[in-house]
Amino acid sequence: MNLKYVIENLIESFLTAGDLSLQLREKGLKKTMKPDNTPVSNGDLEVNKFILSKISEITPELPIISEETTENKDISNLKNFWLVDPIDGTYDYINNLEEFTINAGLIINNKPVAGLINAPAKKRMFYSYEKGCAYELSNGKTKNLNDIPTKKSEIVKFISYSNKIKPEIQKIYDDLGVNENVRMKSSLKFCVVAAGEYDGYVAEPRAYEWDIAAGHAILEHSGGSVTNFDGDEISYGKKDFKNPSIILKNKNIL
Repeated sequence: MNLKYVIENLIESFLTAGDLSLQLREKGLKKTMKPDNTPVSNGDLEVNKFILSKISEITPELPIISEETTENKDISNLKNFWLVDPIDGTYDYINNLEEFTINAGLIINNKPVAGLINAPAKKRMFYSYEKGCAYELSNGKTKNLNDIPTKKSEIVKFISYSNKIKPEIQKIYDDLGVNENVRMKSSLKFCVVAAGEYDGYVAEPRAYEWDIAAGHAILEHSGGSVTNFDGDEISYGKKDFKNPSIILKNKNIL
């Protein structure tokens, strides 16, 4: 499979999906609650439908696992497939905040090999398809995240999903010398770590594979790393799609 071809032919679709998400929000979203008591809007569902159709056109042979559909989630022994979260950060999306993202990660042999993340309200689009090929597209300009100079600093800035830092996470912060942290909830965290704006992120087991697959690819392809608390690689296609513990690091602290 030509990963460069696949990803580059999805970029325009992701930009269009971002425009669609903002247009639907401007018109007024219809919100309901899912069985797990998390919100979903008509925007999530419309973007999901659009993204899945575009991915299927380019890779019809690959199953797609999306947060917002049940299709393909009962397939056993998944190895090669897509993971899609049409709106990551639905709370931000429905409350007119900016950190929500549109995500798709391509998994081959249970490892993330390519990813696309669009943060439309921030006008930032990220994508990657191999090591050394991780990019940000913003204001019509594309930059390779690998070209950002490595720089060591006395200030080690991490992102957290909560302002309350759990003891097991604080221990990792102490080991890594983290002395600043900022709250951020969506997959945008992977992108800003890859871009060198923050140094990392730590979380105990939480969320699902579609929340992290695209960002995982982008961060690794920018020179960073993604592991569990034991330093092991993370694989995808688990039966329940739940994430293990996770540590993100950019190239500045490796």
